[in-house]
Amino acid sequence: MKKMSHILGGLALSVGLTLGGAASAQELHLYNWSNYFPPDLLKKYEAETGVKVTIDNYASEEDLLAKLQAGGGGYDVIFPGPTTLGTMIEKGLVANIGVNKMENFGNVLPPFQTLSVDADRSYSAPYMWGTTGFTYDPAMVPGGELEQSWKELFEPRDELKGNIAMLNEMSDVWNAAAYYLGVDKCTEDSGEAQKILDLLMAQKPHVKVYSNDGTIDRMSAGEVAVHMQWNGAAHRVKKNKPDAVYVYPKEGVTFWTDTLAVPANAPNMDAAKAFVNWMMDPENAAIASNYTGYSNAIRGSGEFLDASLSSDPAVNMPEEYGERLSGFKQCSPASKQLRERVWTKLKS
Repeated sequence: MKKMSHILGGLALSVGLTLGGAASAQELHLYNWSNYFPPDLLKKYEAETGVKVTIDNYASEEDLLAKLQAGGGGYDVIFPGPTTLGTMIEKGLVANIGVNKMENFGNVLPPFQTLSVDADRSYSAPYMWGTTGFTYDPAMVPGGELEQSWKELFEPRDELKGNIAMLNEMSDVWNAAAYYLGVDKCTEDSGEAQKILDLLMAQKPHVKVYSNDGTIDRMSAGEVAVHMQWNGAAHRVKKNKPDAVYVYPKEGVTFWTDTLAVPANAPNMDAAKAFVNWMMDPENAAIASNYTGYSNAIRGSGEFLDASLSSDPAVNMPEEYGERLSGFKQCSPASKQLRERVWTKLKS
């Protein structure tokens, strides 16, 4: 594996980070999903910069937002999705760090150089991107095959009742239900929101667990037959269960991207900016992809990717499923309130 030609690039020099003792006194605190950042990549960063890195985990983006609204928790770099990032920008919770002016921003692929909530990429850099579908174990389902439909989760067959798991992520669950019912995921109609609630409440007794953590282990251990899952997690399930199938439901599949951002009150702002720039290096982005099982948005990272990623349809989506993808859409406050009320009732 070739060495990168610039460890921190011009940004590191501009903020005073060097590879000597000056950086050794600095620390960097990350706040991310669990199991979503390679430990070896943290060690690589520490070895190259002398900056000590610690990472804490949150269970949902609601938890992330609440933490920042309560004061930030002393974190320097966070990993929000577009919806949460947009809210944070509106509330002044994240810093304008000039990502589009960073040296490595030139590595970002054109489709990811803009974001609906951060049009010029002043606040955020791309991290991983992927889809939300579901995974099943053919050995545990009737006939060994399920339909490419959300029906298998929302109206499970009798043999699968109590043997399915859902993500504990409001947007993903709401969107999937909306796709299945043919409802606009940004609906402001209370009647349509009631249809989504009715569907989710009817499904609830058959759901073994709502969880974002442990989805890989849960499927690998055969604790459930079907799991709503992010595609990178599905890819990692296949390491233990090669026959596992990731489904792109025909009614619609959420296409998402996660970002790197810096809280407005980050204790180590300069180190945080340097880290964001460092993560847009092709080799570093590829290391993250190889660990998480998700694609990244960095040009030149392909030569460092594991072959298993490009050969897995869970990661390298078949072209015929392209029309099923539904990207991020900024919903109105009224729509968000309906979604939150439905979620609160479901989880109460």
